[in-house]
Amino acid sequence: MGQRDEAVTTQTWSRLIDADSPVGGLCALSGGEMAGLVHYILHPTTGALENACYMQDVYVDPAFRQQGIAAKLVRELERIGRVEKWSRLYWLADANNEAAQALYKKIGVKLNFNLFIQPLK
Repeated sequence: MGQRDEAVTTQTWSRLIDADSPVGGLCALSGGEMAGLVHYILHPTTGALENACYMQDVYVDPAFRQQGIAAKLVRELERIGRVEKWSRLYWLADANNEAAQALYKKIGVKLNFNLFIQPLK
């Protein structure tokens, strides 16, 4: 891992453990082992009074896949959002990630947008 990767990892952990940070995370445990995780970012939006939640990462360890862990993580984030009155939960998924696409088609509403990005570095 390069210096930049280490700096990003360190900053991510700092954000995750800072109660005042808009970055949050949940993890799924199985037998005391971390089986999966989800990272998310809360932010204001011009489309609602309440914060929106961008679900940035969902990851399940290969040893624990096909057990419904990703769906449980997303559903728990959804439950928290309803309690905290977020305006919406949204995410991006690689069109070629068949497992993610199968899950997200069951639990979300697909919008027909194209994503464009302008790297600034």
